[in-house]
Amino acid sequence: MSETVQANATALLTEVEKVNAVILPEPMAEVVPLEAAPADQAEAIRKRMAEVDLGNTQSIISFGSAAQAELQVISQAMLQDVKNKDVGPAGDSLRNIVTTIRGFAVSELDLRREASWWERLLGRAAPFAKFVAKYEDVQGQIDKITGDLLTHEHTLLKDIKSLDVLYDKTLTFYNELALYIAAGEAKLAETDGKIIPAKEAEVTAAPEADQVMKAQELRDLRAARDDLERRVHDLRLTRQVTMQSLPSIRLVQENDKSLVTKINSTLVNTVPLWETQLAQAVTIQRSKEAAEAVRGANDLTNELLKSNAENLQQANKVVREEMERGVFDIETVKQANATLIATINESLAIADEGKAKRAAAEAELVKMEAELRDTLASARARQSAPAA
Repeated sequence: MSETVQANATALLTEVEKVNAVILPEPMAEVVPLEAAPADQAEAIRKRMAEVDLGNTQSIISFGSAAQAELQVISQAMLQDVKNKDVGPAGDSLRNIVTTIRGFAVSELDLRREASWWERLLGRAAPFAKFVAKYEDVQGQIDKITGDLLTHEHTLLKDIKSLDVLYDKTLTFYNELALYIAAGEAKLAETDGKIIPAKEAEVTAAPEADQVMKAQELRDLRAARDDLERRVHDLRLTRQVTMQSLPSIRLVQENDKSLVTKINSTLVNTVPLWETQLAQAVTIQRSKEAAEAVRGANDLTNELLKSNAENLQQANKVVREEMERGVFDIETVKQANATLIATINESLAIADEGKAKRAAAEAELVKMEAELRDTLASARARQSAPAA
């Protein structure tokens, strides 16, 4: 809501309190007859009695109509004002602003919630960016609707004041009708008690030649009297309908007062509270995201610390084991020594075997040499013997 709208709504608060403080007067219950009326009221009744001329039918027909003239002017002005208005119902604006606020769902920010089929179809936007965009859209709608509500409030205040005038004029007409009814009844009583008996006496006392004319005047007088009675009856019916319209005007006015009070309360109190809550929702979400980022960083730090400690433990074990280990493992030295001894023994065995083989070969050579020498000697002996 803009600051201008809020300032205007606050300024109208005094006007709203003023129209709500107006107490409309109550109408009189009964028609006060001329005999029981106070002096000023009795004078007003006699003044209206003087408007009736039993010899003039038009005066009877128009009896009491002057009281309605000003009320009719006021009513026509109000009807024309209603025709010239081009504003939507204020109730619709209130419903629209509630609908707008209800459409702002903080739950859409929950990353763990299951995406709707529509979000899965179109691809889910970044929650916070979408949230802020929707917040700005809602804020724009609130600004527009509150401007409309302020216009409605001005219109309703004007209507309430117009209804005050209409009520006063209707009440004046209602009371004026009571005076005309009292005047009509007093005129009827006067006609029945004085004027008609006097005319009857004139008819009786008139010469025979004038009696027909006088009798016609008596009939005309009685007809005028009956017309006046019917006119007074119509005025009574009109007064009854007027009395029924007074609470109707008050009911419409009370409804307008309730609505204008609700609109003003919405503009001055509710909408700023809504805007504060919406702003808090955005701030809370930002804080939540910041907290989640900090938590993620802390979790990463803890994981790194844990991982580094485990790696350090493993590395330290390997290093310490290597540090405490000799240049040569004793088992390796023992194995190498055993292998060396076996190699030496094997070499000695091979040498002994070779020595034995050589001795045997030498003896065999001596034997072979002796055999060869003997063979050669035998061959020479055979060659030197003479032939037989």
